[in-house]
Amino acid sequence: MIRDPNAGAAPWVPVGGGIPELAGAVQACRGCELWRPATQAVFGAGASPAALMLVGEQPGDREDLAGEPFVGPAGGVLDRALTAAGIGSETIYLTNAVKHFRFEERGKRRIHKTPAVGHVTACAPWFDAELDAVDPAVVVCLGATAARAVFGRTAAVGRERGRLQSARGRLAMITAHPSAVLRIRESGERAQAFDALVADLRAAAEAARSAPRDR
Repeated sequence: MIRDPNAGAAPWVPVGGGIPELAGAVQACRGCELWRPATQAVFGAGASPAALMLVGEQPGDREDLAGEPFVGPAGGVLDRALTAAGIGSETIYLTNAVKHFRFEERGKRRIHKTPAVGHVTACAPWFDAELDAVDPAVVVCLGATAARAVFGRTAAVGRERGRLQSARGRLAMITAHPSAVLRIRESGERAQAFDALVADLRAAAEAARSAPRDR
């Protein structure tokens, strides 16, 4: 079968597939070059349908090795924030805009490298299929890369965070990625950033409880 080099991931995405079928198919994806150095593709996981779909940027080093989303340090911050917001894991779905880890090697270390717009575009068919299968009441974009995947445009996290908007016919909110909390060195500022993340997640959960589910 000849693949269209301009189609990104589309040729590998099962039409109408549910989450198990999509997660099984993603390992064969060659929609961009990121599959070559990565250990594996990392698909989303969680409730389907879900109250909240939390979208990050890409898997990190730990996620690339484990094959699961948000199992590294940023995932630990997110877990604590969800607990503080009173959000149960049974109501959420976790995923990333890009399914392979983009990095550069420095000695024995693999250092995170932000995905390019082309990577987000190439991976969009996987995210689109996930969104249809999970049918979340509210989509929460964790950072600017996730916001681009959801809204299809550049987003300023600082200016837009915490505000409910419409995207793809459903409610969506932009907030900071938990890794941004980790990068803050001063403990007081880090605590404030964590509290702001909790407040955004709590607001998203409240919106999900009142969102119509008749799509």
